[in-house]
Amino acid sequence: MIADAAEGVAVARHGIIPRLDLIMERSLPNRWTLAAAAVLMQVCLGIIYAWSVFRGPLSQAYGWDKTVTIAPYRWSTLFFTIAMVIAGFWQDKKGPRVVGTVGGLLLGTGCLLASMFGHTPMGLVLSYGVVAGLGVGFAYVTPIATCVKWFPDKRGMVVGLAVMGFGIGSLVFAPLLEVLMGSDPAKFTETIPRTFLILSGLFFVLVTGAAQMYQVPPPGWKPEGWNPPAASGARRADYSAAEMLGTWQFYPVWAMYFIGSAIGLTAIGEAAPLIRERGATGMIMSAAAALGVMAVFNGAGRLGWGSLSDRIGRTRAILGMCGLYAVACAVLLPSATTFWPVLAGICLIGFCYGGYLAILPSLTADYWGSKNIGANYGIVFSAWGAAGFVVPGYFAAIIERSKQAGQLGAGYTQVFHSLAAMAAVCAVVALACRRPVK
Repeated sequence: MIADAAEGVAVARHGIIPRLDLIMERSLPNRWTLAAAAVLMQVCLGIIYAWSVFRGPLSQAYGWDKTVTIAPYRWSTLFFTIAMVIAGFWQDKKGPRVVGTVGGLLLGTGCLLASMFGHTPMGLVLSYGVVAGLGVGFAYVTPIATCVKWFPDKRGMVVGLAVMGFGIGSLVFAPLLEVLMGSDPAKFTETIPRTFLILSGLFFVLVTGAAQMYQVPPPGWKPEGWNPPAASGARRADYSAAEMLGTWQFYPVWAMYFIGSAIGLTAIGEAAPLIRERGATGMIMSAAAALGVMAVFNGAGRLGWGSLSDRIGRTRAILGMCGLYAVACAVLLPSATTFWPVLAGICLIGFCYGGYLAILPSLTADYWGSKNIGANYGIVFSAWGAAGFVVPGYFAAIIERSKQAGQLGAGYTQVFHSLAAMAAVCAVVALACRRPVK
């Protein structure tokens, strides 16, 4: 028996018995297939940016004012952020497939409920704002966390590719929603519920289907031919969420995300009225079409800045975005009175804003490791939610007071100069950041 065992070992050594690691390697999925599934899911989740298409038909169908028609969007962004934190912890424990599936089911269910109860403000807030918003949050974190683990050699690029889908989602869904709802106000009470029902079916199939592609690589896996950079003995590989919060670096990183998101979200929120009020001269396209152009730059910024950060480093990329933010907010937009400078300014801001959504997940993995990236990035992402909930409303109030006083131009100038100052602060914070050490 001992001889048989020895012979078996010898056979294995000579390669007659297949090595277990080679079998496992051949059974692993193609990581680019996972990246494609991530982009598909993120495009679907980008429906959240197309909400403005619903507002006009809802107002005409049910007589709702602007505060009512914006409410489902506000609540969806709030619950999106809350779900991100919960889903981050959950996916680190149970894996991305189950969390992404739950996200798709919630998003589909929210739209299904909106088709049944969306004729009342509360029904639409609860269905689309709460249920669908939770679905977007649960699903959003899973492709990011998955891609970061499969692409340690191209973190910035692959995260930028994934969230680019989210940024350009409105380009896909805005024209689709217009076609589905039509242009006849007399039929909006029929076409709006039907549109939500169709969206429900799409999300049940596409989002939950994409989630089935996800899995995490085995421990110790790395891309063929790639070796991680040597780290000093003082550096740690992975931090838990509690350990991350115990490092001083978390707070400037959170602040950078808050400031960068606040600048972009404020400009996006004011883009349409800014084009109509300051860019009417020489206008060659509608405000909606101009927003579509801005969305293209938003998506391109996610892939472009993410890929660039892999080459030049996250800090240098953030400094570049802060510099372009300052150019747009301090030079182009305050004095813009015709269409092209306004369009150039908001597109430049959209391009830089997209970069934050790509670089911060990669920076989180760089600083605190990829093992707990779901939970850690969910907490860091709360900066985006806080920025969106607080800052655009504050600056909108300044513009509204200036408009009532007959000094609209001065109001815009004050806002954009303030945003430029915020960009300068963000650059200083970025320069102060260092990767955590023991």
